[in-house]
Amino acid sequence: MLRYSSRAKFCTNHTGKVLLELMERKQTNLAIAADVTTSAELLKIASTLGTEICVLKTHIDIIEDFSPELIKKLSDLANQYDFLLFEDRKFADIGNTVKDQYSGGIYHIANWAHITNAHTVPGIGIIEGLKTIGLQRGRGLLLLAEMSSAGNLAYGEYTQRTLEMAKIYRDFVIGFITTRQLTDVPYFINFTPGISLDKTSDDLKQQYITPYQAIVERGIDIIIVGRGIYDSQNPVEMARQYREQGWKAYEKRCDLIDI
Repeated sequence: MLRYSSRAKFCTNHTGKVLLELMERKQTNLAIAADVTTSAELLKIASTLGTEICVLKTHIDIIEDFSPELIKKLSDLANQYDFLLFEDRKFADIGNTVKDQYSGGIYHIANWAHITNAHTVPGIGIIEGLKTIGLQRGRGLLLLAEMSSAGNLAYGEYTQRTLEMAKIYRDFVIGFITTRQLTDVPYFINFTPGISLDKTSDDLKQQYITPYQAIVERGIDIIIVGRGIYDSQNPVEMARQYREQGWKAYEKRCDLIDI
């Protein structure tokens, strides 16, 4: 298997290239899902855990006291601690609508989020609409190819069609939210949620796997962890454990392929 830094050379998208190089340089494939509701909580996660992560995933529309100043502070922390911002917007509308959702409103997502994502149910128009805004800013798009919640409908033909769309728009699409590697094309980056060191499920039907299972057995590149880190008694130490296990799994996968 090619290392992240080698895969970066195949990227035509600026953000995809930057992310793969960052992961190798910083030796982390951990993304933290900061699903919190106040600016103070979000900035605390970014400042205390920034050294351990490659990506900070936000849900900016649940922040109760949102202000443009929050975005400035988040962007400064991303630069300081060398991580990218991923707004988990999950766009799911026609192209003309998502253009406005991405560029306008009160959040102006395209101005600050290096990465965002979208469902492909509306068809290729959603990618084209987002691309008209994001590509000129060097942004990257993830497509939701699979989901980790029990009973979801993102599988089979939906997943295959999503992969086909990604290949058409490789200059903007940098990868997938998925539960497994969908293709060995080196410039696509696979993110997966539902990672835990010790849990298998929760009360809301989220299903969990370990970093080793995700990275070695399923070919995932970036593990996404949220409550398991920031709700723990020692978030910094817990983030370090996830980071170390994720990186060891990546090194193991490289060794297995090289044999």
